[in-house]
This record gives sequence, C-alpha cells and structure tokens, in this order.
Amino acid sequence: MDKKYDTIVVGAGLAGLSCAYYMTSADKKVLVLEAHSYAGGRTSSFCDKGMKVESGLHRYIGYYSELPKLLNKCGVDIDKMVTWEEKVDILVKDKNKKVVLGLAPVSGFKKTVRGLTENQKSLTTRDKLSLVPFFLCGFSNYLVSYDLDNYSVTEYADKHHVTENAKRLILEPLSSGIFFMPPENYSAYCFFGLFAPALAKFYKMKIGAFLGGMTEIMANPIVNKIKEQGGDFYFGEPVETVIEKDGRIIGVRTKGGEEYIAPVTVIAASLSAARDILMPLKNRIELKAFFSLPCMSACTMQLELNEPALKKDITSFGPGTDMVSFAEQSRTTFRNSKGRLSVILGNADEYTDMSKECALEAVIRQMNSLGVHLEGNVIDARKVSEKGEFYSLDKGNQLIRPYQKTGIKGLVLAGDYTRTSSFATMEGAVISGKKAARVSMKM
Repeated sequence: MDKKYDTIVVGAGLAGLSCAYYMTSADKKVLVLEAHSYAGGRTSSFCDKGMKVESGLHRYIGYYSELPKLLNKCGVDIDKMVTWEEKVDILVKDKNKKVVLGLAPVSGFKKTVRGLTENQKSLTTRDKLSLVPFFLCGFSNYLVSYDLDNYSVTEYADKHHVTENAKRLILEPLSSGIFFMPPENYSAYCFFGLFAPALAKFYKMKIGAFLGGMTEIMANPIVNKIKEQGGDFYFGEPVETVIEKDGRIIGVRTKGGEEYIAPVTVIAASLSAARDILMPLKNRIELKAFFSLPCMSACTMQLELNEPALKKDITSFGPGTDMVSFAEQSRTTFRNSKGRLSVILGNADEYTDMSKECALEAVIRQMNSLGVHLEGNVIDARKVSEKGEFYSLDKGNQLIRPYQKTGIKGLVLAGDYTRTSSFATMEGAVISGKKAARVSMKM
C-alpha cells in the first residue's frame, strides 16, 4: 500500500460510515475496508439470486438525533427517504381482531386518541390503566440509575400489576416485536431506554418506512460524501485479523493476504465479525468486556407475492406467535413488486438453523392464525439470518458493553454494541461511530 492513512476503518455499516465521515470532515486520511460488495452492514439492501432483499425489516424513528444530522450533512432529505406511519396494527391471534396504536401524537393526533380510547373489545379500560404505573415508574427509574437492567420487562410489569392481556397485546409487541427478544428476557432498562428520547421529543414520535433499499437511499450518500472528503473504500475486502507490533495495533491483514497499515484501526464490524478479527487478542484484559458481552441472533423472512398481503404498508405485530413484527412493502421499499412481505421472526436461533422451506411453512401457518392468508400467493422467498450479530438485550448486560476506547494502543471499537446512550439501533451505531472518531483523533 503506497498511500498513507491516519485511520483504517473495518466495516461500512452505519457505525463505520459515521466514524469515517467525522474523521474525513477533520481532514484525516481514512481507508474503509468492507467485506461485502455494498455498504450498509445490517442496514443494507442487495440482490440475492435475482431477488432484491434487505438485511432485515427496519424502521426509521422520528426522534433520532445523530442519524438525521449525519444524513443531512450528506445531502439526504429525510422526508424523501421515508414515508411516515401514524399508527401500528397489533393483530390478535385466532380472533380476526386488531388493536390500533397511534404513534404520532402531533401529525397523527386522531389515531393516537383512538388508540387510547377505543380497542375496547380487545384491550379494556382496566388493561390500559394497569399500564400507567408501569410506564410512570419505569421512565422515572430509567433516568436515575441502571437498576432497571436487573428486571426483565415481564418481571417489571408483574411488579406493577400489569394485566395479562396488556402484557400480551402491548408489552410483548413493544419488546419482542422490535428487538425479537421475548419480554421475559428483555431488559426493562433497554425497553424504557428505547422510548425515553420520545419524552422530550414527543412531537417527533413517529416511525418511517424506507422508500427504497437502505444501501441506495441511506448508506451510499454517506459513502459518496466520505469519498468527496478524501476517504477511500475497498469493497469485497474481508479483514482476517489485526497486526500487532510492540504491543500496538498497526493495521490489519485481509483474508486475501493484503496488509494495510495505519496508526489507528477502528473495528466497526458486527459483534461476531469483530470478535473473529480480534481473536488473537482474546486474553487481553482490555478486551474482557468485549469478549464477554452475550450475543443474540436475528432472522427475517422476505416474501415476494402475487398481491399485497396487507392493505397498507405499516408496521404490524403478531403477539402469541413467532411473527413478532411484519410489514407489507410493495408500496414503499419494494415498489416494483406486486406484493412484498417482510417478517421478523421470534425464536431467531431456531429459525436460523431451520431450512428456508420449513421456515416458510411456519410463516404461512402462523400468519394465517393472524388473519393474513398467504397460501398460493408466494412467488419467491428468502431467509435472511444473522447468527450472533447483535449484542443481547437480555437483563444484566448493559454495563458489560465495552467503550470505544479499548486501552490497547492503536485500537478503537465502533458499533451499536459499544457503550452509548442508545441501544441496538441505527441511532446507536451512528453515535458509536462519532465517539470512535473522537477517540481516534486523540491517539
């Protein structure tokens, strides 16, 4: 390598892109190495044997702060990137009923009021009132300590006498439906922390469905801006390990045998990939938290259909099934499709190990129990699995999250698993990348 760099960034997901952007903005010479042929990481879109797919079903949250700042700096108009949803549907298993939750108290005020005052056939006034002390105490506790991380969502709900119906129809969708972890495991601290920013920014409380593939409309504009600022990218260049000399990390070696040298190396790959790269350093005390943080998997089924599965392209939940959340996308992300359904699956480890055919059979059967009939409508399907890609949002894990600064000379971490005010989200990834850039520039 003839060109000299200040920093090597491994991974072109949002964490790596955020880091590279802020470093090139400061006139640092940056090289980004990405294993895939495209940018975006866990927020990417790509073609799989002729079918356009995404790394998973994602939604943009209106109260995000750092992600919109980054996108705006890269010329992305948020309102042209997403279409805003004013409500979500919770489908009641075997009942042919649904609960409607309004999520936009300003732009969707009527739907928000409807969610609070209606749905009586499925969610009674007693059910709704039982949630009041749960949320009031939860948000209050979240703001003062990590104590909530000792409770699962279910344990904290039981402590505040939330009804079984409210737990099933509200808390389960808002936990497993978002982070595919059952409420009996999901940390109450993470649960309240995800929604806490909305307390100060309630007017921005809404979710957006992407109007195209995330690589094309979100990641690539950031890549182009980084290149404009002098950064370089090598795609299709998987990193095998770091290079250590005299106790300092001086660069990386790729699986093809190429070596890239720089004073600082930022590992911004997914948690499982980052661990593989840093395996020679496993016994270093500085990386104890990094290697001890538990992981969890994710799995989605993406179905190309003859016609739309749902009347609207909005987020929906299926409590009591493995169909924890899903959305029709033929009018938004995949507008060239006649019908397109993406489903986030609960029990992700089980589905990750399952064949595509068996997983599809389970999806068709369980979606039928929610009143969504897919028999004879499926043209093609893909199972997109991410084994151990996320840090676990199980209770007791938040203080294990490693900092971006490792204590090892020349080595910095970035990723939503690192210590930030956010969690396993796009916002968390961007925050971690910005922090990693600051650490790197001080080395």
